[in-house]
Amino acid sequence: MMKAALVTEFGASPRYQDVEEPTAARPGQAVVDVLAAALSPRVRSQAAGSHYTSTGELPLIPGIDGVGRTPDGALRYFLLPDTAKGAMAERTVVDLQRSVVVPPDSDPVQLAAVMNPAMSSWIALRRRARLHAGQSVLVLGATGNAGGLAVQVARRLGGAHVVAAGRDSGRLADSGADVVVELDDAEALGRAASEVDVVLDYLWGRPTADALRAVVPRRARDDQPLTWVQIGSVAGPESPIPSAALRAVDLRIVGSGQGSVRTDTIVAELSDLAVEVASGALVTAARAVPLSRVEQAWDEAATTRDRLVLVP
Repeated sequence: MMKAALVTEFGASPRYQDVEEPTAARPGQAVVDVLAAALSPRVRSQAAGSHYTSTGELPLIPGIDGVGRTPDGALRYFLLPDTAKGAMAERTVVDLQRSVVVPPDSDPVQLAAVMNPAMSSWIALRRRARLHAGQSVLVLGATGNAGGLAVQVARRLGGAHVVAAGRDSGRLADSGADVVVELDDAEALGRAASEVDVVLDYLWGRPTADALRAVVPRRARDDQPLTWVQIGSVAGPESPIPSAALRAVDLRIVGSGQGSVRTDTIVAELSDLAVEVASGALVTAARAVPLSRVEQAWDEAATTRDRLVLVP
């Protein structure tokens, strides 16, 4: 037996319990000792049964990714498939083709904290928006963990001008963006985004509709392509997109996530991203929490600014 976080009821916090040891059932799989697994919004929605990939299967060990050590001693960052046997356990089964070896001196907690949220913008910019060096990027929702990392990622991938929009003025000021804008200031948002090439949208809902109404009429050139990448929906799953926005400018709205991006495509990007994170080029405020305190961590995750990382 081993210890794990276990969800037995959707909507309730996981509990620290004994579960059966995992076993590798197929070639190419390995049982890894889990060193760190981040408690991200994606994991919380998995445990709530509300994510669009949820199978409704219970009981459930949450955790979609993590850092672990394979039997050969290698340190790996891994992505798990849609499974009820996730990363928030002392051990888990990993498909080695969905993992990458990381430098042996890497900080597992920082890797676990950064990889998933940074991946959202990294994949969006590399695979959905096809960002070119010298282009400009607007991050909607830049004060969240993933949005803050998106500002850093845009810089690392060649963004020449980065605009950060959000509601937390303190975090905006610390974002490192060239221009920061309060979401509710339509005039300032429109001016700041008049020539951006890509929007990374972590909000959706009403804020996206309002942002389109602010940005579209103030575009410097109506025929300049604008790729609007929908990544998150913290402000709501539906947005009343103004139809005129689709006709008035060269606007392309796309999504970026599981399904719109193939799994093998995501895996192909892991090595480059892991190198950036391991080097310290992409950072976030991370805090390790013992796996045994998973219930308390679950409650705290809703309010803390730190990315909590469970460590067995």
